[in-house]
Amino acid sequence: MVAGRDEAPQSGPTVLRILLGAQLRRLREGRGISREDAGYDIRASGSKISRMELGRVSFKERDVADLLTMYGVTDAKEREALLGLARQANNPGWWHHYSDVLPNWFQAYLGLEAAASLIRTYEIQFVPGLLQTPEYARAVILLGHAGATTEEIDRRVQLRHQRQQILTRANPPQLWAVIDEAVLRRPIGGVEVMRRQIEALIEASKLSSVRLQILPFNAGGHAAAGGPFSILRFPEPELPDVVYVEQLTSGIYLDKRDDVDHYAMAMDRVCIDAEPPGHTPEILGKLLNEVGRIG
Repeated sequence: MVAGRDEAPQSGPTVLRILLGAQLRRLREGRGISREDAGYDIRASGSKISRMELGRVSFKERDVADLLTMYGVTDAKEREALLGLARQANNPGWWHHYSDVLPNWFQAYLGLEAAASLIRTYEIQFVPGLLQTPEYARAVILLGHAGATTEEIDRRVQLRHQRQQILTRANPPQLWAVIDEAVLRRPIGGVEVMRRQIEALIEASKLSSVRLQILPFNAGGHAAAGGPFSILRFPEPELPDVVYVEQLTSGIYLDKRDDVDHYAMAMDRVCIDAEPPGHTPEILGKLLNEVGRIG
């Protein structure tokens, strides 16, 4: 069933595919079977098995059943648990309702975001999407979709609003966001829109699930100067942290240990250079007064 507009996003098929893929990989390696031999067994290639094990493709229940037989999984309960996971992983995520305005490369991120237990993000140009007001979100979206219809813009704003509900659902993820001061001094949408956005950030900083820091200009150069990025961590110990770097027309997902460690060190450095979370309401209050004088 497609989630309604006001239904809080929950863990989607992306993470379920990754979990199932990881279990299939362990079973295959435990039997000493190559990807090529496993692929041949289901009338596919070794690269198809690799994509399945990484959770990057959907699963046919028949293929999973054949692989389980090949891997020696005969216990009925174990087989049904894994086949049930395959069925769940093929269900569309709540964002399927917005597929007409949602690029394929971003759908994977929504699945990861909805399933994460910790989201660390650094932004240098815009307020993080999870913290944007509708008016600010509309202004940001218009920058990249100036020729879109009003209906399309409305749907994109609705999509962003529904994403934000993970912060107020039961058992929300922890959002740890570091925002460059330039973001707050760039009047996206005009003075009044920025005033409401800063007010919303003040309120968000009071949520137990949100830790918000401001990186001031006087911090100088810093480790994350290359651009914005997010690091997502999941409650399942089998899943590695994932780094997401968004580009103009695509997104990059990194889960190799060296890559993740590099970005994690950059994030740690930014958090040290930024003002402590306890100072955030005061900093935002001063910026709000400045915006008020401009208005």
